Amino acid sequence: MSAADGRLGGSFRDPCGFVFRRDGVLYRQVNEAYRDEYAALKEAGLLAEWEDLGLLVSAPETDLERQAEPGAVAVLLPKSIRFVSHPYEWSFGMLRDAALLTLDLQWRAIERGFVLKDASAYNVQFDEGRPVFIDTLSFERYVPGEPWIAYAQFCRHFLAPLALMAHVDVRLGALMGEHLDGIPLDLAARLLPWRTKWSFGLLTHLHAHARAGASRGDGPSARTPSLSEGGMRGLIQSLRRTVESLRWEPKGTEWADYYSDTNYTEAGQRSKEDTVRRWLAELATEGATCWDLGANNGRYSRLAAEVGLWTLAADVDPAAVEQAYRHVRATNATNLHPLLVDLRNPPPGRGWEGRERDRFFDRGPADVALALALVHHLAIGNNVPLPSVWSAFARCGRTLIVEWVPKSDSQVQRMMRARRDVFATYDEAHFEASIPPGLRIVARAPIADSGRVLYRVAPR
Repeated sequence: MSAADGRLGGSFRDPCGFVFRRDGVLYRQVNEAYRDEYAALKEAGLLAEWEDLGLLVSAPETDLERQAEPGAVAVLLPKSIRFVSHPYEWSFGMLRDAALLTLDLQWRAIERGFVLKDASAYNVQFDEGRPVFIDTLSFERYVPGEPWIAYAQFCRHFLAPLALMAHVDVRLGALMGEHLDGIPLDLAARLLPWRTKWSFGLLTHLHAHARAGASRGDGPSARTPSLSEGGMRGLIQSLRRTVESLRWEPKGTEWADYYSDTNYTEAGQRSKEDTVRRWLAELATEGATCWDLGANNGRYSRLAAEVGLWTLAADVDPAAVEQAYRHVRATNATNLHPLLVDLRNPPPGRGWEGRERDRFFDRGPADVALALALVHHLAIGNNVPLPSVWSAFARCGRTLIVEWVPKSDSQVQRMMRARRDVFATYDEAHFEASIPPGLRIVARAPIADSGRVLYRVAPR
């Protein structure tokens, strides 16, 4: 095995199996502990059925000899997800859709005599624009009368963050990054306004649930009281109604309306779009990827996707990312993935030994990275030296398309109104001189009517 092979850092807790790589190929090993459940799922035809519906990731069996460790009863070849993202990087709509997918699978499982034993948001990924459940080993046979063991986990991973995002501040979804097993219900209950207790669903599944857990001294794995099958169905329906009732509209934040308040003339906007589209088309090959850094609502990300690049649309603004995701859903786009990322403070490695959830930079680089109208926000807005700006861009893409915004630009002038000009080296000569030694300028294209310049930079 190569250095990159072996067990994935986030796959070690479940005795039923684990995910690993061999020669760069992703596999899932099914252990002896899951033999009976796996056989029952196969016999019922559920895995194939849910895969065909696009609810569960495709994972056909392959040769048992490919097991990573002794004791395997099966080895699966799951479809590889193009970009693994985490719940604290999702927009409101993405987390809500992931919650509804989880409840849909729980409902379908109960109807066929099974139940989800895990309801972690990390069991969902986004593939071809839609959420898909990735943990084939999360199902077990349902025992009538037993509670749903994953109920509290579902409330922590989905209901608590969605309620906080909808009723307090959408940025509270970032708490998922600090609480990898979901936001504690008592914390969510204290942060939510009193009026949320008038919602039957939030009162029952969050406020009362938090109080009941505190009175019992329950930990994260607390079970609910026993339930009949009818009670189980009622619980799922109630959770679905509660999730569906939560709404958040993407407006009033920093970049959501950026393109309605810009200093580009019509000719300048057309000049920029034409150059970016042409360069992206020249770089697009089958399977090539693009990261759009500071993507806003995905306007230029969509250009990249249109020419055939699988594109990550990353931005710091929750409203902009939500708008990008709504476009993906409305158009059924399959090669565009919105992501909530602050490049000034990108997601680090998290979890056990910092290896369960990969840091942002370790999930790249892409074949191409776009950095349009971004340099001045980093260099002027955040005092990041130009060499460091280039260094960060180079970690995101092998080839770079970067927009230079001069100090004379009205956007830069607006940023500098309330501060001293300490940016003596913020000019185009220093910008070019700061390009890392391993990269070279392939093309330079001024943007009409703007003073801005597009640079195409590639490895030497």
